[in-house]
Amino acid sequence: MFSNFIQNLLNTGGQAQAMERYAQIANKVNNLTASSEPQNPLDAIYPNNKTNTPSFEKVLQSTTKSNFGTLLLNPQLKSVNADIVRQSPQISLTNSINEAMAIQANTQPASKSQILNVVSQISKKHGVDEKLVQALIKQESGFNPKAKSKAGAMGLMQLMPSTAKNLGVRDPYNIVQNVEGGVKYLKSMLDKYNGNMILALAAYNAGPGAVDKYDGVPPYKETQNYVRNILANYL
Repeated sequence: MFSNFIQNLLNTGGQAQAMERYAQIANKVNNLTASSEPQNPLDAIYPNNKTNTPSFEKVLQSTTKSNFGTLLLNPQLKSVNADIVRQSPQISLTNSINEAMAIQANTQPASKSQILNVVSQISKKHGVDEKLVQALIKQESGFNPKAKSKAGAMGLMQLMPSTAKNLGVRDPYNIVQNVEGGVKYLKSMLDKYNGNMILALAAYNAGPGAVDKYDGVPPYKETQNYVRNILANYL
C-alpha cells in the first residue's frame, strides 16, 4: 500500500512524518489526475443550459463510467434533450399514399423509386413479397403507370376494366389504386392455390378458370412465358 520510504518511516517510529508525507503525495497525484483529465468534446457541442438538462449523448456516454442501475435511478438523468420520432406502419403507408396522390394531382410522372415505395408499403399491408410484385409489374407494364394493352388492361399491374371494378379501383392509372387492386388480386390467387406461386401467376395472367380447367399452368405460350419471365426476375 505504501512506498518503501514511507514504510521505513512507519517501521522506525516516524508515523506522523510518514502520514504527512503520504498525504502530500496523494494530494499531488490527485492534482495531476484532475489536470490531465481529457475534456469531454460534447461540452463544446452541448454547453450547460439554464435547466442543467444533460444531452442524450452525454447520458449514453455516462453509462460507460457508471452502473446502469444508478443511471436509471438518477432523477437528473431522467430528462434528456432528445426527440424520438415514432412512426407506425400505417402512418408510413398513409404518407406514401399522400405522396403518390400529390404526384397524380399535379400530373407529374412518378419516379421508379416512388413507385417502389408504394409497392413496398402495399405489399407489406397484404402480406405479399414485394419482390414478387416488382417482378410482376416489370413484366406487365415495365413500371409505366400509363401503360395500356391492346386487350384494354391498364396501369402498372395491367388491370382489366372488369377486374378493376370488382376490386374497387376507380382510377386504374392512379399508381396507388392500381397497385392496391393488383396486389389484392394477386394475394387472392395465392390464397386460392395455397401459396403456389406458379399457379397464382398463371391465374393472374390467364384467369383462375383456365388454371382450374387444365389443373395447372394452361398450355398457352403467352402464359407459360409470362410465368417463366416473372420467376426469372424474382428468383
